[in-house]
Amino acid sequence: MTLPDLPADSPATELFPQFQSDIYRMISQEIEDLTDEQLDFESDQWGWSQWSIRRNLSHLASGDVRWFVQRWGGIIFPGGPPPIDDLDGIINSGYDRRLDEEKYWAVPDIMDKLRLGLAISQQILERETVASLQAYEVEVPYQEGSIWFSAAHPRGTRRDPANPEVGYLSLESTFRHRYYEYLTHLFNIQRLKRAQGLTARVDVPFEGYHALPDWDRSEP
Repeated sequence: MTLPDLPADSPATELFPQFQSDIYRMISQEIEDLTDEQLDFESDQWGWSQWSIRRNLSHLASGDVRWFVQRWGGIIFPGGPPPIDDLDGIINSGYDRRLDEEKYWAVPDIMDKLRLGLAISQQILERETVASLQAYEVEVPYQEGSIWFSAAHPRGTRRDPANPEVGYLSLESTFRHRYYEYLTHLFNIQRLKRAQGLTARVDVPFEGYHALPDWDRSEP
């Protein structure tokens, strides 16, 4: 991602305009008119095909709430997070980083939670500036070779020099991480469609994690 040259006091929405409408538009267009069989296709043939389109959606729908409410909540919502119905079903579902599949299996229900997460993200961006996004940091476990694939981030990730097991992400890099997650899973959704003889509908920007040199970009 090429960073725009913005003054420090610029609204954070100018740094990440995609959260207002682009992300939801791309996802909704890409999954439009898919049947349950197409949504639930999985295969062991490729690593990226072991989660169905529906499960990729579920992962995306839980992600913004998991990050900005669960992980960042005490920092950016000091007075308490916005009220969220069934928070446990979104972030503590017992499924692998997905919504509770017993409650949120139908696509309209998943998309409702996706809209919720994007709305929370947009609310944060509307009240922050470029400078505040860069100033806030959250502690995360350090993962060898990356702090959430730090090679894709031009700034905002660092390792604690005093503790090699600890890393830090800025709020800016967390938003960039979420944007890259949306792109990467859209790319996976399109590959799952191609594996079923279906045609992709939207242009996914070639940036972020799936653009890294060692990323698995295999095709069916």
